[in-house]
Amino acid sequence: MTIEALVLPVAMAIAAGLVGCFAVMRRMALAADALSHVALPGIGVALALHVHPVFGATAMLLFGGLIVWSLEDRSRLATETIIGVIFSAALAVGSMLTGGDELIEALLGGASGTPSLTEIGFGLLTATIVVVFVLRRRHALVVALVSRDIASTMGIDIRRLELLYMEMFALTVALGLRYLGVLLMGSLIIIPAATAKRLSRNLNEMLMIATLLAVAVTLAGTGLASWLNKPSGPLIVILAATLFFLGLFRKERRAP
Repeated sequence: MTIEALVLPVAMAIAAGLVGCFAVMRRMALAADALSHVALPGIGVALALHVHPVFGATAMLLFGGLIVWSLEDRSRLATETIIGVIFSAALAVGSMLTGGDELIEALLGGASGTPSLTEIGFGLLTATIVVVFVLRRRHALVVALVSRDIASTMGIDIRRLELLYMEMFALTVALGLRYLGVLLMGSLIIIPAATAKRLSRNLNEMLMIATLLAVAVTLAGTGLASWLNKPSGPLIVILAATLFFLGLFRKERRAP
């Protein structure tokens, strides 16, 4: 397996590990899977227009994140409820626009061959944006989770921060569609972070452990898939889930 073939999965895993920590703390475990499905109509439209699917998926995910953010404030419904409604509609539309093998690949990932330079460049740029945002705004994200009043007192624009986080979440989903598809990408965002939550005592430890776990299962799953001639997505998720269940036998660490 070439270095070029591993660059994009590693970038995806780093972004997923970091974004997933806040998704877990925001109780967005189910929302992560649902939002992934919003990419499906974008993939269908991109294929119809003979545009690379990743660009259609990214555009639709960013648009979906904007809709969720907008409706969340206006309707006062839970984020999971709004995403669930959008997910159902997106899945229905996407399944009509995408068919056959293209639909299976979009749902489960497993694109063959080395990614093009365009994909690698876009993926690295996207991952860098996500990583920089999370690392620079991690304390503001935590404060907003703990108390919106305290966050406002500190001068944090909560609504803007929530929008930016939702868009970073969407970009992270887009990063992994090639390897895990719309059905499984949410799992890579949530499972390593959930495992890290049990093994860490503070935010920095959680971010580091989640990132390392996401990278480890991605590399191991990709290598195993190449050896077994199987799709990488299911193997990556199985390995991540295995580590999670093993982590349940370890006593949860607490800050002293």
